[in-house]
Amino acid sequence: MNILVLNSGSSSLKFLLVRYPSSEERADEGQSGVERGIPLVRGTIERIGGPATLAMVADGIHKPVGQREVLDHRSAVEWIVESLGSPLVEAVGHRVVHGGAWFRDTVVIDQTVLEKIALVTDLAPLHNRACLATIEAARTVVGAQIPMVAVFDTAFHRTIPDHAATYAIPEEWSMKYGVRRYGFHGIAHASSAAAYAGTLGRSLKGTRLITVHLGSGCSATAIRDGCSIDTSMGFTPMEGLVMGTRAGDCDTGLVGYLARHAELTVEQIDRLLNERSGLLGLSGRWSDMREIVRAREQGDQRAELAIAVFCYRVRKYLGAYLAVLGGADAVLFSGGIGERSPLIRARICEGMDWCGLRLDEQKNSAAVTLPAGSAVCISPNDTTVPAYVTAVDEETWIAREVLRCLQRKEREAQ
Repeated sequence: MNILVLNSGSSSLKFLLVRYPSSEERADEGQSGVERGIPLVRGTIERIGGPATLAMVADGIHKPVGQREVLDHRSAVEWIVESLGSPLVEAVGHRVVHGGAWFRDTVVIDQTVLEKIALVTDLAPLHNRACLATIEAARTVVGAQIPMVAVFDTAFHRTIPDHAATYAIPEEWSMKYGVRRYGFHGIAHASSAAAYAGTLGRSLKGTRLITVHLGSGCSATAIRDGCSIDTSMGFTPMEGLVMGTRAGDCDTGLVGYLARHAELTVEQIDRLLNERSGLLGLSGRWSDMREIVRAREQGDQRAELAIAVFCYRVRKYLGAYLAVLGGADAVLFSGGIGERSPLIRARICEGMDWCGLRLDEQKNSAAVTLPAGSAVCISPNDTTVPAYVTAVDEETWIAREVLRCLQRKEREAQ
């Protein structure tokens, strides 16, 4: 089965075409279960909404980057399908950021599923709209008869216990409006844990991990036995760590204060906290950590403060999750910043010797480019809580979830 994975962002679209052998082929080779698929092509379209670029990798070879005007996600999907050429697509998997209270597992998309995803768009406005646009585009371009499957970021966090997921608010709000900690980046956290387990050749059963996913959006998760038991993002992707443009943890009294004294509407405050805060608000100029690090090196004090606040917040969550888990077997860094910034990893881990978390300077500096789905240790060999850099592979994880969902649906139909 050829599965096309579409992982949509607000202005980008990652894709992977992967082939899984049929049951007959598995039988011939003596295989069983959900084995590894064969990646055929993967790539990314960036800067949707204007002159966009397409980069592809096939058979380990990077193809030249193409460029064209891509005004929306439908045009992006058309470009991807056109670029793939002749391979038959038999199913399409979509990453959906927020599944609300309805979806606790991967599901085949129908009209009811689309309507429910649309109902929680306000809780993840930067993401769910792009997801819905990509799904509609795929149905048109690939064909409505091809199974479409939704894989939810929130589903991985369904195992968070009630005492960690429940806010201390009137019960009516929780029951009537579904207010609780849903958690996000679930696919990335699951993929990070899988990369660690696969690299070390160990089961996640009996393992305690703290995964730290740092990119434009940032979150930390406490994982026991392969299951999420707490995470920094909550009802929306706004809570928790400092992010590119999102404030993260913030006093809820700030909203009322700004509404009264700055004469801002709730919508204006929400937009400012989502789009003008975080690293951008702290530095005054940049949401990209690479630019902030460069500015710090040139003596920019606001850039230094942005880095200090960012790293301090992550360190606070590391300490909290060490308490939640009763210790940890490893700390895993992932995401654009987590995978590629030795400086930020080192700043986060400063002063963590008390719990056995230390970095090896040489190993840390060398870990900047990893193959997708792999992990590398950046701590000394004798460290009791080693740190790893993990190169998450969300698209492969989504593909496996799609296959699992379709196989389950096939069994239920028999």
